[in-house]
Order: sequence, then structure tokens, then C-alpha cells
Amino acid sequence: EIVQMARDAGALKVYFASAAPAIRYPNIYGIDIPTRNELIAYERNEKEIAAKIGCDWIEYQDCHDLEEAVRSISDPERPLTTFDTSCFTGIYVTGEKIGDEYFGRLHQLRNDSAQESRRNGVAVPSSESEAPEETITSSGGDEGCESMHNDKRDVVTDA
Repeated sequence: EIVQMARDAGALKVYFASAAPAIRYPNIYGIDIPTRNELIAYERNEKEIAAKIGCDWIEYQDCHDLEEAVRSISDPERPLTTFDTSCFTGIYVTGEKIGDEYFGRLHQLRNDSAQESRRNGVAVPSSESEAPEETITSSGGDEGCESMHNDKRDVVTDA
């Protein structure tokens, strides 16, 4: 919407810069992002994301740079050595991998259809045995959690 508002106001070019890395993975520790289809960066590189939102160019914060910036301002007496960046990297502090049974279960409980069912007073299965077989996948079906390999960014190396 913001991009279109800028265009409607007469902008000939719209550049989008994010102070955060692209969110490519569900995060179970605080951000309720249940399915890959809700993530603009899922299986897209920056050019594809820019085209999807209608801007001319997009730039995301580099995750390593973000981590270093946070570390640099941490209390020297209590330095940060690691913290959760799973929604950017797909690496979970618990060691879980997307596609694990646990993430399939989260999808079953949190996807748009389940939320709509709850709003309409329809019970959502509370255990795997109550769930239809196709809702829990470990291979990343159309509505399940994605595999660890959805990052389609161009690899840039410092040469």
C-alpha cells in the first residue's frame, strides 16, 4: 500500500529499504507467522520481492551486520554471544528444523483456515490423531511449513 501511495503522489521511482533482514521463515518464539505463503520473501530474491510489492528497488539489512550491530552495543559485562534470528535464517535456537513434525503441528493450529474455523466456532483438531493426514507434512506441502532451502537471494561475495 505504501508503494502505491507514493506512486499516486507522483513518485517516478520508489525504493524500499528495510532495517531488518527479509523474513523468510516462521518464528515460533514470538512472531506469529504460520505459513510460508504469508512471507513476501519466501522463495523470492530481492528483484522478485520488489516486483511483487511494486517498487523499483529493495534493500534488506544483512543479518550478520544486524547481529554485529546489536553485539557492539551490548553491555561489556554481559555480552551477547547469540540470539534468535530464526525468522531471517531458519536456524532455531532449539535445533528444530522447519518441516519437523513440531512445525507441521504449529501450522495445523495457526494457519488461516484454522483461525477462521475458530472464529466460526468450529473445533480445530488438538492432536495429530484428530487431524486429517494431509495437514501435517514434513516435506512442505502447499500449506505446510517450508523446507530450509527457501532463500533465493543472489549470493554476493566480497572479492
